[in-house]
Amino acid sequence: MSFDPEKVHEFETLFQSVKSKIAAFEGCEGLLLLKDAEANHVFFTYSYWQSEWHLNNYRYSELFEHTWSATKKLFNDKPMAWSCIVSEKVK
Repeated sequence: MSFDPEKVHEFETLFQSVKSKIAAFEGCEGLLLLKDAEANHVFFTYSYWQSEWHLNNYRYSELFEHTWSATKKLFNDKPMAWSCIVSEKVK
């Protein structure tokens, strides 16, 4: 997600307010917020879920709707998202 540089703090504050709720959502097994090493206005969220059903349950929740509607107002570029499956896990 690429944010207006002047709105990065607003995004970080928003994320701090919802991260524990997302992490506690049924089926969420982990949540990370990553920041680009060179572009301080580019972030990635990485979450992993017990199943696609759990992820979709979150995507259609009030929590997601609230979080996404507040987050998308801060973008300076179109967001990108991927859903992945584990191809191989190495300790």
